[in-house]
Amino acid sequence: MKYFLPALQVELIKVRKSTVIWITVAAFTLVPLIAGFFIFALKYPEFAESYGLLEAKSHIAGEASWPAYLNLLAQMIAVGGILIFGFVTSWLFGREYTDGTVNDLLALPYPRSVLVLAKFIAMCITTLLMTVYIVLLGLVIGWLIDLPQWSISLFADGMTVLLVVTIMTIALSMPVAFFASFGRGFLSPLGFVIFMLVLSQLIAATGYGEYFPWSIPAIYSGVVEKEMSLGWINFSIILITGIIGLFSTLYWWLFADQH
Repeated sequence: MKYFLPALQVELIKVRKSTVIWITVAAFTLVPLIAGFFIFALKYPEFAESYGLLEAKSHIAGEASWPAYLNLLAQMIAVGGILIFGFVTSWLFGREYTDGTVNDLLALPYPRSVLVLAKFIAMCITTLLMTVYIVLLGLVIGWLIDLPQWSISLFADGMTVLLVVTIMTIALSMPVAFFASFGRGFLSPLGFVIFMLVLSQLIAATGYGEYFPWSIPAIYSGVVEKEMSLGWINFSIILITGIIGLFSTLYWWLFADQH
């Protein structure tokens, strides 16, 4: 704890002062804006028809209601979060190599494991705060649209789904840290994230998405039209993937020859 808290504080300061992270937050803001636009077009179809908007896309949400809106938010976070959270993770670990500060960082009188864990905790805090911001903005948009069927139980259920999707997406971002460290920059981890997103679509289309980690959050959020039940095996796959990413990154930072 003596070394961990200062290391975590430094990582959070890096995040707070990073232009890249704030641009990423701005990009993530599109999630509730697009979701709200879809729902708005469903509630006011005459507006959409008069401007030729969303005629082919607005059916994604099904109906203009709070259940449909929260479900659409969860789906978009499940898919977009993999890319956004993966980018945050790749920045936290890859920037040390691209900026040439990795040797300065390792020269500090701190255990390498503490530095890695501080980066992972900073990633978790950052992505959780981003999700909270997106959800709050989404709720404001939903209230402005004046959606029906609001209830406390619905809100609790919707927040539970969003929280589980967020936690799963964070766990799937941990292997990205290894590729950022192994590739010593941004290209390898971003290529890995994009490849996993494409592969998750292909595997989900074959009907085996519940066994592929990067497909599970989308399935849980309801992206897949047919009913698919997820059990402890599926969530264990997410957990194991996150653990592998954590320990493989730790191993690399502890034993790899850093130049």
